[in-house]
Amino acid sequence: MSRRLRLWLLAMGGAGVAALLVAAGLDLPAFGGRWHPYGERAVRASLARHIANTIASVNFDQRAYDTLGEMSILFAAVLGCVVLLREARDEQRAQPEPARVARPVRRYALIVLPVALVTGVYVVAHGQLSPGGGFQGGVVAATALHLLYLGADYGALERVRPLGAFELSDALAVCGYLALGLAGLLAGTAFLANTLLPYGTFNTLSSGGTVPLLNAAVGVEVASAVVLLLAGFLDQAVEIEEEQGS
Repeated sequence: MSRRLRLWLLAMGGAGVAALLVAAGLDLPAFGGRWHPYGERAVRASLARHIANTIASVNFDQRAYDTLGEMSILFAAVLGCVVLLREARDEQRAQPEPARVARPVRRYALIVLPVALVTGVYVVAHGQLSPGGGFQGGVVAATALHLLYLGADYGALERVRPLGAFELSDALAVCGYLALGLAGLLAGTAFLANTLLPYGTFNTLSSGGTVPLLNAAVGVEVASAVVLLLAGFLDQAVEIEEEQGS
């Protein structure tokens, strides 16, 4: 295929996408309007399921199947990074020496670590009630764990970061999400339908039916995935070296 033909194909594809975007934009409700068809339906469905956070209702109830796709993309991306960043035949592991950490950095990191970790767990647990959820809380919790690397050293992080356990929790979280979807099929409803559990009392931790469970599964998967992802890059930067003479 010549360069000119590739450019023509790119231009035709771009023109098609632009035409679709313009057509969709012209059909949107008026800017600044007080009514939106999708917004009204999303809020109505959220209240019907006793879910205080409409975003959580959209993610884990109204479009829970799409969220499964996003979760699978993260799982596949981390799996690919782990495979690519593994120790190669011409590499070896060298035990890193403890690095000196400035006292203010050490003090700040070790003080903030438990606060950030609790905040991450809180954001996951209250995902159906307030802004946040499994994706955001999982990233906060995983990032909080790595404050130990900044405040102490790599060895301290390794002692509280058993990669085998995080690999298992990552896989179990994805399987748990799928199991909740299959449970809906076995119960005679749709895949991932929010009909298995009672909706509970509005604005409480037990409200929302299966939404808290799906949100928790995503939180565990995201936290475990981020830990594994950062572990691969840290190993390459700190431990894995090319063998001498290679």
